Amino acid sequence: MTRATGVGSMPGEDAAAYAEAVKAVLGELPDLPHVPELPGRGSTASMTGRALAVLEGLDVDLQPAGWRLVGTSGAPGVDHRRTRSLLAQDLDCVEELTQGYEGAFKTQVAGPWTLAATVEKPRGDRVLSDHGARRDLAESLAEGLRSHIRDVRRRVPGATSLVVQVDEPALPAVLTGSVPTASGFGKHRVVHPPEASALLETVLSAIAEEGAEPWVHSCAPGVPWGLVRGAGATGFVVDLSVLSAADHDTVAEALEGGVSVALGVVPTLEPAGGTSDKALVQRVERWLDMLGLDPEAGTLLVGPGCGLAGASTAWSRRALTLSRQVAAALS
Repeated sequence: MTRATGVGSMPGEDAAAYAEAVKAVLGELPDLPHVPELPGRGSTASMTGRALAVLEGLDVDLQPAGWRLVGTSGAPGVDHRRTRSLLAQDLDCVEELTQGYEGAFKTQVAGPWTLAATVEKPRGDRVLSDHGARRDLAESLAEGLRSHIRDVRRRVPGATSLVVQVDEPALPAVLTGSVPTASGFGKHRVVHPPEASALLETVLSAIAEEGAEPWVHSCAPGVPWGLVRGAGATGFVVDLSVLSAADHDTVAEALEGGVSVALGVVPTLEPAGGTSDKALVQRVERWLDMLGLDPEAGTLLVGPGCGLAGASTAWSRRALTLSRQVAAALS
């Protein structure tokens, strides 16, 4: 059976919008709803800020240039406390609105390489520039996720299975040496695949050891899905429109090999000419036919191509509705 799910982010800038986002996700994605993210509320609610809220043993603060590691004092500063408080408030809302829910459930977190490419070291420049710092950050994230998974399970006791989606939009840039230095005049050195796989595996293994399913999401082109699978991902969340010819084969092979694949087919922004569930179903069927796959082969899901934070509230809801309708038609 094909299921529908979302990537994570939704539009909105306050607590009321967050509650509406939770209701929309629960109503339109009954087979695999997720913890919504509303990055429109500012840095503490951004993908990076959200992940930093779960770190264990590392403290951060917010500078004009963005988030920065500040050491291991064990006494988080005001910015770090704010991002943790916001996550707790959001989970309070999820806990209240999921009363009586039973089924699979998903939460999301930025991955170790995306954090390394966006967070600064205490004395400047990205964590990406320091082997030890990026290892420490990955290990801190892995340990923090253990507690986070337990917390989500406690708040959503009806979750029969829990998926943790690790967002890695910066992974292709990390592997190709395309991440700019702090000055903007240079690029960070290429990270070689063995190290990239090892740190990603650190995080994915921690998720699996807690009994959750580690999925990896990226809607950037050039993601090495074979490396991602080798690091322990049991699910891919992909944007169909950015897959290369080689990616199609890798993703199809993974699907046949037992990896869950959430195929992003619904536009993240409202198309000028509109779209329909019928057209989207045909798009998925063409993809399956091109690869010689049956709709019932493996664990296939459908959803938006990427996060919906930039969409209008009306389109974000419509995108979730379309995802559900496409999944139902394919089933």
